[in-house]
Amino acid sequence: MKIETKCLHEGYEPKNGEPRVLPICQSTTFTYDSTEKIGELFDLTSNGFFYSRLANPTVDCVEKKIAALEGGVGALCTSSGQAASTLAILNILNTGDSFIATSTIYGGTINLFAVTFKRFGIECIFVDADASEEEILLKIKPNTKAIFGETIANPAIAVLDIEKFSRIAKRNEIPLIIDNTFATPVLCRPIEYGADIVIHSTSKYMDGHAVQVGGVIVDSGKFDWSNGKFPEFTEPDESYHGIVYTEHFGNAAYIAKARVQLMRDIGVTPSPLGVFLLNLGLETLAVRMKAHCENAEKVAEYLSKSDNVEYVNYPTLEGNKYFTLAKKYLPAGCSGVVSFAVKGGKQAAIKFMDSLQLASNVVHVADIRTCVLHPASSTHRQLTDEQLVAAGIDGGMIRLSVGLENVEDIIKDLQQAFDKV
Repeated sequence: MKIETKCLHEGYEPKNGEPRVLPICQSTTFTYDSTEKIGELFDLTSNGFFYSRLANPTVDCVEKKIAALEGGVGALCTSSGQAASTLAILNILNTGDSFIATSTIYGGTINLFAVTFKRFGIECIFVDADASEEEILLKIKPNTKAIFGETIANPAIAVLDIEKFSRIAKRNEIPLIIDNTFATPVLCRPIEYGADIVIHSTSKYMDGHAVQVGGVIVDSGKFDWSNGKFPEFTEPDESYHGIVYTEHFGNAAYIAKARVQLMRDIGVTPSPLGVFLLNLGLETLAVRMKAHCENAEKVAEYLSKSDNVEYVNYPTLEGNKYFTLAKKYLPAGCSGVVSFAVKGGKQAAIKFMDSLQLASNVVHVADIRTCVLHPASSTHRQLTDEQLVAAGIDGGMIRLSVGLENVEDIIKDLQQAFDKV
Protein backbone atom coordinates (compact mmCIF):
# COMPACT_ATOMS: atom_id res chain seq x y z
CA MET A 1 0.00 0.00 0.00
CA LYS A 2 1.01 3.59 -0.60
CA ILE A 3 1.56 5.87 2.39
CA GLU A 4 -1.78 7.69 1.93
CA THR A 5 -3.64 4.37 2.11
CA LYS A 6 -1.62 3.17 5.10
CA CYS A 7 -2.53 6.32 7.02
CA LEU A 8 -6.18 5.35 6.71
CA HIS A 9 -6.20 1.56 6.87
CA GLU A 10 -3.19 0.19 8.76
CA GLY A 11 -3.51 -0.99 12.36
CA TYR A 12 -7.25 -1.52 12.62
CA GLU A 13 -9.25 -3.89 10.41
CA PRO A 14 -12.85 -4.17 11.59
CA LYS A 15 -14.51 -7.54 11.18
CA ASN A 16 -18.11 -8.16 10.18
CA GLY A 17 -20.44 -6.08 12.34
CA GLU A 18 -17.65 -4.24 14.16
CA PRO A 19 -17.28 -0.42 14.33
CA ARG A 20 -15.87 1.16 11.17
CA VAL A 21 -13.94 3.72 13.24
CA LEU A 22 -11.30 2.62 15.76
CA PRO A 23 -13.11 2.34 19.14
CA ILE A 24 -11.86 3.91 22.37
CA CYS A 25 -11.16 1.19 24.92
CA GLN A 26 -11.23 3.41 28.01
CA SER A 27 -10.51 0.64 30.49
CA THR A 28 -7.53 0.08 32.74
CA THR A 29 -8.06 -3.65 33.09
CA PHE A 30 -9.40 -6.77 31.36
CA THR A 31 -11.32 -9.81 32.59
CA TYR A 32 -10.18 -13.45 32.28
CA ASP A 33 -11.84 -16.73 33.21
CA SER A 34 -8.82 -18.23 34.94
CA THR A 35 -5.94 -17.25 37.20
CA GLU A 36 -3.70 -19.47 35.10
CA LYS A 37 -4.33 -17.38 31.99
CA ILE A 38 -3.41 -14.17 33.83
CA GLY A 39 -0.23 -15.83 35.07
CA GLU A 40 0.72 -16.71 31.51
CA LEU A 41 0.29 -13.07 30.52
CA PHE A 42 2.63 -11.97 33.30
CA ASP A 43 5.16 -14.62 32.27
CA LEU A 44 5.00 -13.37 28.65
CA THR A 45 4.16 -16.87 27.48
CA SER A 46 0.75 -15.77 26.18
CA ASN A 47 -0.50 -12.73 24.28
CA GLY A 48 -3.30 -10.48 25.49
CA PHE A 49 -4.22 -7.32 27.38
CA PHE A 50 -4.29 -7.29 31.15
CA TYR A 51 -3.43 -3.75 32.27
CA SER A 52 -3.41 -0.60 30.12
CA ARG A 53 -0.09 0.64 31.47
CA LEU A 54 1.56 -2.00 29.27
CA ALA A 55 -0.91 -2.38 26.42
CA ASN A 56 -4.42 -1.36 25.43
CA PRO A 57 -6.51 -2.37 22.38
CA THR A 58 -6.91 1.21 21.11
CA VAL A 59 -3.25 2.04 21.63
CA ASP A 60 -2.17 -1.27 20.11
CA CYS A 61 -3.92 -0.50 16.83
CA VAL A 62 -2.26 2.90 16.53
CA GLU A 63 1.15 1.44 17.41
CA LYS A 64 0.71 -1.04 14.57
CA LYS A 65 -0.24 1.77 12.20
CA ILE A 66 2.81 3.89 13.06
CA ALA A 67 5.12 0.87 12.81
CA ALA A 68 3.73 0.20 9.33
CA LEU A 69 4.15 3.84 8.31
CA GLU A 70 7.82 3.86 9.37
CA GLY A 71 8.58 0.34 8.16
CA GLY A 72 9.33 -1.13 11.59
CA VAL A 73 8.54 -4.41 13.32
CA GLY A 74 6.81 -2.77 16.27
CA ALA A 75 6.08 0.47 18.08
CA LEU A 76 5.47 1.73 21.60
CA CYS A 77 3.34 4.81 22.26
CA THR A 78 4.34 6.98 25.22
CA SER A 79 2.84 9.88 27.15
CA SER A 80 5.07 12.50 25.45
CA GLY A 81 7.88 12.95 22.97
CA GLN A 82 10.28 13.48 25.86
CA ALA A 83 9.17 10.14 27.29
CA ALA A 84 9.92 8.49 23.94
CA SER A 85 13.42 10.00 23.90
CA THR A 86 13.99 8.91 27.50
CA LEU A 87 12.91 5.31 27.02
CA ALA A 88 14.70 5.02 23.68
CA ILE A 89 18.02 5.76 25.40
CA LEU A 90 17.44 4.04 28.76
CA ASN A 91 16.47 0.84 26.94
CA ILE A 92 20.09 0.62 25.75
CA LEU A 93 22.35 2.54 28.12
CA ASN A 94 23.33 2.03 31.76
CA THR A 95 25.30 4.04 34.30
CA GLY A 96 28.82 4.49 32.97
CA ASP A 97 27.78 4.44 29.30
CA SER A 98 27.88 7.27 26.77
CA PHE A 99 26.14 8.14 23.51
CA ILE A 100 26.55 10.61 20.65
CA ALA A 101 23.96 13.30 19.83
CA THR A 102 23.98 16.07 17.26
CA SER A 103 24.14 19.57 18.75
CA THR A 104 21.23 20.93 16.71
CA ILE A 105 18.53 18.80 18.36
CA TYR A 106 15.52 20.25 20.21
CA GLY A 107 16.42 22.26 23.33
CA GLY A 108 14.35 20.11 25.67
CA THR A 109 16.17 17.04 24.42
CA ILE A 110 19.53 18.75 24.91
CA ASN A 111 18.59 19.43 28.53
CA LEU A 112 17.41 15.83 29.02
CA PHE A 113 20.63 14.44 27.57
CA ALA A 114 23.14 16.90 29.03
CA VAL A 115 21.66 17.47 32.50
CA THR A 116 19.14 14.80 33.53
CA PHE A 117 20.96 11.79 32.04
CA LYS A 118 24.17 13.06 33.62
CA ARG A 119 22.52 12.48 37.01
CA PHE A 120 22.02 8.86 35.95
CA GLY A 121 25.71 8.53 35.14
CA ILE A 122 25.08 8.56 31.38
CA GLU A 123 27.24 10.88 29.28
CA CYS A 124 26.01 12.60 26.12
CA ILE A 125 28.73 13.62 23.68
CA PHE A 126 27.48 16.38 21.40
CA VAL A 127 28.86 16.61 17.86
CA ASP A 128 28.49 18.92 14.89
CA ALA A 129 26.07 17.14 12.56
CA ASP A 130 27.93 18.53 9.56
CA ALA A 131 31.34 17.29 10.72
CA SER A 132 33.11 14.64 8.67
CA GLU A 133 32.84 10.95 9.47
CA GLU A 134 36.44 10.96 10.64
CA GLU A 135 35.82 13.85 13.07
CA ILE A 136 32.74 12.18 14.53
CA LEU A 137 34.48 8.81 14.85
CA LEU A 138 37.08 10.46 17.07
CA LYS A 139 34.34 11.37 19.56
CA ILE A 140 33.23 7.77 20.05
CA LYS A 141 34.49 6.05 23.19
CA PRO A 142 34.67 2.35 24.11
CA ASN A 143 31.53 2.85 26.25
CA THR A 144 29.53 4.64 23.52
CA LYS A 145 26.31 2.70 22.93
CA ALA A 146 24.16 4.78 20.53
CA ILE A 147 23.95 7.76 18.16
CA PHE A 148 21.00 10.20 18.19
CA GLY A 149 19.95 12.84 15.65
CA GLU A 150 16.94 14.59 14.10
CA THR A 151 15.95 14.23 10.44
CA ILE A 152 15.08 17.95 10.40
CA ALA A 153 16.63 19.85 13.29
CA ASN A 154 14.34 21.92 15.52
CA PRO A 155 14.57 24.91 15.05
CA ALA A 156 17.65 25.25 12.82
CA ILE A 157 15.87 23.31 10.02
CA ALA A 158 19.13 21.53 9.23
CA VAL A 159 18.85 18.22 7.35
CA LEU A 160 20.73 15.26 8.80
CA ASP A 161 22.85 13.06 6.57
CA ILE A 162 21.28 9.87 7.89
CA GLU A 163 23.39 7.51 5.80
CA LYS A 164 26.60 9.12 7.08
CA PHE A 165 25.57 8.57 10.68
CA SER A 166 24.35 5.07 9.84
CA ARG A 167 27.80 4.18 8.52
CA ILE A 168 29.39 5.51 11.69
CA ALA A 169 26.96 3.54 13.85
CA LYS A 170 27.43 0.31 11.91
CA ARG A 171 31.20 0.66 12.01
CA ASN A 172 30.97 0.77 15.81
CA GLU A 173 28.17 -1.84 16.11
CA ILE A 174 25.82 0.60 17.88
CA PRO A 175 22.25 1.64 16.95
CA LEU A 176 21.29 4.88 15.22
CA ILE A 177 18.24 6.59 16.76
CA ILE A 178 16.47 9.21 14.63
CA ASP A 179 13.85 11.71 15.79
CA ASN A 180 11.62 12.00 12.73
CA THR A 181 9.06 14.39 14.22
CA PHE A 182 9.24 17.21 11.66
CA ALA A 183 9.60 15.00 8.60
CA THR A 184 7.03 12.33 9.56
CA PRO A 185 7.08 9.05 7.61
CA VAL A 186 5.23 10.85 4.82
CA LEU A 187 8.33 12.88 3.92
CA CYS A 188 11.12 10.57 5.12
CA ARG A 189 11.42 7.04 6.47
CA PRO A 190 14.81 6.92 8.22
CA ILE A 191 14.84 3.12 8.49
CA GLU A 192 15.21 3.00 4.70
CA TYR A 193 18.45 4.97 5.09
CA GLY A 194 19.95 2.86 7.87
CA ALA A 195 18.31 4.07 11.09
CA ASP A 196 17.70 1.35 13.69
CA ILE A 197 15.19 3.15 15.92
CA VAL A 198 12.84 6.02 15.07
CA ILE A 199 11.03 8.24 17.55
CA HIS A 200 8.42 10.99 17.29
CA SER A 201 6.70 13.57 19.36
CA THR A 202 3.23 12.62 18.18
CA SER A 203 1.97 15.93 19.61
CA LYS A 204 3.26 17.59 16.44
CA TYR A 205 2.39 16.70 12.84
CA MET A 206 1.11 13.20 13.57
CA ASP A 207 -1.63 14.70 15.72
CA GLY A 208 -1.67 17.93 13.74
CA HIS A 209 -4.40 19.64 15.75
CA ALA A 210 -2.70 20.27 19.12
CA VAL A 211 -5.21 18.15 21.04
CA GLN A 212 -3.02 15.48 22.67
CA VAL A 213 0.49 15.12 24.04
CA GLY A 214 2.28 11.92 23.10
CA GLY A 215 5.30 10.17 21.69
CA VAL A 216 6.22 6.92 19.99
CA ILE A 217 9.24 4.65 19.52
CA VAL A 218 9.54 2.47 16.41
CA ASP A 219 11.90 -0.53 16.21
CA SER A 220 13.31 -1.34 12.77
CA GLY A 221 14.00 -4.92 13.83
CA LYS A 222 17.30 -4.78 11.94
CA PHE A 223 19.87 -4.19 14.66
CA ASP A 224 21.87 -7.15 15.99
CA TRP A 225 21.50 -6.89 19.78
CA SER A 226 23.51 -10.10 20.19
CA ASN A 227 26.78 -8.54 18.98
CA GLY A 228 28.25 -8.65 22.51
CA LYS A 229 27.80 -4.99 23.43
CA PHE A 230 24.28 -5.26 24.84
CA PRO A 231 24.07 -8.03 27.44
CA GLU A 232 20.69 -6.76 28.71
CA PHE A 233 19.18 -8.27 25.57
CA THR A 234 21.06 -11.56 25.58
CA GLU A 235 21.30 -12.41 29.27
CA PRO A 236 18.41 -13.48 31.54
CA ASP A 237 16.21 -10.68 32.94
CA GLU A 238 15.61 -11.69 36.55
CA SER A 239 12.63 -9.33 36.78
CA TYR A 240 10.90 -11.60 34.24
CA HIS A 241 11.90 -15.03 35.51
CA GLY A 242 15.07 -15.13 33.46
CA ILE A 243 13.61 -14.29 30.05
CA VAL A 244 16.17 -13.56 27.32
CA TYR A 245 14.77 -10.90 24.99
CA THR A 246 16.66 -11.84 21.84
CA GLU A 247 15.61 -15.48 22.22
CA HIS A 248 11.98 -14.84 23.14
CA PHE A 249 11.17 -11.89 20.85
CA GLY A 250 13.66 -12.29 18.01
CA ASN A 251 14.04 -9.17 15.87
CA ALA A 252 11.48 -7.33 18.05
CA ALA A 253 13.67 -7.66 21.16
CA TYR A 254 14.28 -3.91 21.50
CA ILE A 255 10.67 -2.77 21.43
CA ALA A 256 9.53 -5.69 23.59
CA LYS A 257 12.10 -4.85 26.26
CA ALA A 258 11.08 -1.18 26.17
CA ARG A 259 7.48 -2.20 26.85
CA VAL A 260 7.71 -5.01 29.38
CA GLN A 261 10.64 -3.61 31.33
CA LEU A 262 10.70 0.20 31.07
CA MET A 263 7.02 0.94 30.48
CA ARG A 264 6.23 -1.51 33.27
CA ASP A 265 8.58 0.25 35.70
CA ILE A 266 8.37 3.90 34.61
CA GLY A 267 4.80 3.96 33.36
CA VAL A 268 4.86 6.83 30.83
CA THR A 269 1.60 5.50 29.40
CA PRO A 270 -0.63 7.39 26.95
CA SER A 271 -4.38 7.51 27.47
CA PRO A 272 -6.61 5.56 25.05
CA LEU A 273 -8.60 8.75 24.37
CA GLY A 274 -5.42 10.67 23.54
CA VAL A 275 -4.26 7.94 21.18
CA PHE A 276 -7.72 7.84 19.56
CA LEU A 277 -7.33 11.55 18.81
CA LEU A 278 -3.82 10.86 17.51
CA ASN A 279 -5.25 8.30 15.11
CA LEU A 280 -7.70 10.84 13.70
CA GLY A 281 -4.71 13.03 12.92
CA LEU A 282 -2.77 10.15 11.36
CA GLU A 283 -5.62 9.46 8.97
CA THR A 284 -5.10 12.84 7.27
CA LEU A 285 -1.32 13.07 7.78
CA ALA A 286 -0.35 12.51 4.13
CA VAL A 287 -2.83 15.10 2.88
CA ARG A 288 -1.80 17.66 5.48
CA MET A 289 1.95 17.27 5.00
CA LYS A 290 1.65 17.98 1.29
CA ALA A 291 -0.26 21.20 2.00
CA HIS A 292 2.12 22.23 4.80
CA CYS A 293 5.11 21.83 2.50
CA GLU A 294 3.49 23.75 -0.35
CA ASN A 295 2.61 26.67 1.92
CA ALA A 296 6.00 26.68 3.64
CA GLU A 297 7.90 26.79 0.34
CA LYS A 298 5.91 29.85 -0.75
CA VAL A 299 6.39 31.56 2.60
CA ALA A 300 10.12 30.80 2.56
CA GLU A 301 10.41 32.32 -0.92
CA TYR A 302 8.57 35.42 0.27
CA LEU A 303 10.79 35.78 3.33
CA SER A 304 13.97 35.29 1.30
CA LYS A 305 13.06 38.35 -0.78
CA SER A 306 12.06 40.57 2.15
CA ASP A 307 14.27 43.52 3.09
CA ASN A 308 13.22 42.97 6.73
CA VAL A 309 14.80 39.52 6.92
CA GLU A 310 18.44 38.76 7.68
CA TYR A 311 18.36 35.08 6.70
CA VAL A 312 15.93 32.22 6.06
CA ASN A 313 16.45 28.54 6.91
CA TYR A 314 14.43 26.30 4.62
CA PRO A 315 16.15 23.52 2.66
CA THR A 316 14.25 23.89 -0.63
CA LEU A 317 15.59 27.42 -1.15
CA GLU A 318 18.29 27.66 -3.80
CA GLY A 319 21.63 28.16 -2.10
CA ASN A 320 20.52 26.66 1.20
CA LYS A 321 23.29 24.66 2.89
CA TYR A 322 21.07 21.56 3.04
CA PHE A 323 19.54 21.81 -0.44
CA THR A 324 21.30 18.68 -1.74
CA LEU A 325 20.58 16.61 1.38
CA ALA A 326 16.93 17.68 1.21
CA LYS A 327 16.67 16.46 -2.38
CA LYS A 328 18.02 13.09 -1.24
CA TYR A 329 16.14 12.52 2.02
CA LEU A 330 13.11 14.79 1.65
CA PRO A 331 12.14 14.80 -2.04
CA ALA A 332 8.45 15.32 -1.26
CA GLY A 333 9.04 18.40 0.94
CA CYS A 334 10.73 19.66 4.08
CA SER A 335 7.75 20.12 6.44
CA GLY A 336 5.93 23.33 7.25
CA VAL A 337 8.53 24.73 9.64
CA VAL A 338 10.68 27.68 8.57
CA SER A 339 13.16 29.58 10.71
CA PHE A 340 14.33 33.10 9.93
CA ALA A 341 15.80 36.19 11.57
CA VAL A 342 14.34 39.67 11.52
CA LYS A 343 16.86 42.44 11.01
CA GLY A 344 17.41 44.28 14.29
CA GLY A 345 17.96 41.29 16.54
CA LYS A 346 15.94 40.07 19.48
CA GLN A 347 13.85 43.18 20.14
CA ALA A 348 12.86 43.50 16.48
CA ALA A 349 11.94 39.81 16.41
CA ILE A 350 9.76 40.17 19.49
CA LYS A 351 8.03 43.28 18.14
CA PHE A 352 7.36 41.46 14.87
CA MET A 353 5.87 38.46 16.63
CA ASP A 354 3.70 40.59 18.90
CA SER A 355 2.35 42.38 15.81
CA LEU A 356 1.08 39.22 14.11
CA GLN A 357 -2.69 38.90 13.90
CA LEU A 358 -3.37 35.57 12.17
CA ALA A 359 -0.37 33.60 13.44
CA SER A 360 -0.45 32.59 17.11
CA ASN A 361 2.45 33.12 19.50
CA VAL A 362 2.44 29.74 21.26
CA VAL A 363 4.78 27.11 22.68
CA HIS A 364 3.98 24.64 19.96
CA VAL A 365 4.87 23.75 16.41
CA ALA A 366 3.63 21.63 13.51
CA ASP A 367 -0.13 21.86 13.62
CA ILE A 368 -2.81 23.05 11.20
CA ARG A 369 -2.77 26.68 12.41
CA THR A 370 0.17 28.99 11.72
CA CYS A 371 2.16 29.79 14.85
CA VAL A 372 5.45 31.40 15.83
CA LEU A 373 7.94 31.06 18.66
CA HIS A 374 11.15 32.79 19.75
CA PRO A 375 13.44 29.82 20.59
CA ALA A 376 16.08 31.78 22.52
CA SER A 377 13.39 33.04 24.91
CA SER A 378 11.44 29.79 25.30
CA THR A 379 12.24 26.24 24.17
CA HIS A 380 16.01 26.87 24.21
CA ARG A 381 16.05 29.41 27.02
CA GLN A 382 17.92 27.03 29.36
CA LEU A 383 20.84 26.60 26.95
CA THR A 384 24.15 28.37 27.42
CA ASP A 385 25.34 30.88 24.81
CA GLU A 386 27.75 28.24 23.53
CA GLN A 387 24.96 25.68 23.21
CA LEU A 388 22.73 28.17 21.39
CA VAL A 389 25.45 28.80 18.80
CA ALA A 390 25.98 25.04 18.37
CA ALA A 391 22.22 24.61 17.91
CA GLY A 392 22.18 27.30 15.21
CA ILE A 393 20.10 29.77 17.24
CA ASP A 394 20.57 33.51 17.69
CA GLY A 395 18.53 36.24 19.37
CA GLY A 396 16.80 37.30 16.18
CA MET A 397 15.67 33.82 15.12
CA ILE A 398 11.96 33.11 14.83
CA ARG A 399 10.53 29.63 14.30
CA LEU A 400 7.53 29.89 11.99
CA SER A 401 5.24 26.89 11.77
CA VAL A 402 3.29 27.42 8.56
CA GLY A 403 -0.27 26.17 8.84
CA LEU A 404 -3.00 25.25 6.39
CA GLU A 405 -4.59 28.66 6.00
CA ASN A 406 -4.59 30.19 2.52
CA VAL A 407 -0.96 31.09 1.93
CA GLU A 408 -1.91 34.59 0.75
CA ASP A 409 -3.46 35.27 4.14
CA ILE A 410 -0.33 33.99 5.91
CA ILE A 411 1.96 36.21 3.84
CA LYS A 412 -0.36 39.20 4.30
CA ASP A 413 -0.14 38.75 8.06
CA LEU A 414 3.64 38.54 7.96
CA GLN A 415 3.86 41.70 5.86
CA GLN A 416 1.63 43.78 8.12
CA ALA A 417 3.77 42.71 11.08
CA PHE A 418 6.97 43.67 9.24
CA ASP A 419 5.45 47.08 8.51
CA LYS A 420 5.21 47.69 12.28
CA VAL A 421 8.81 46.82 13.11
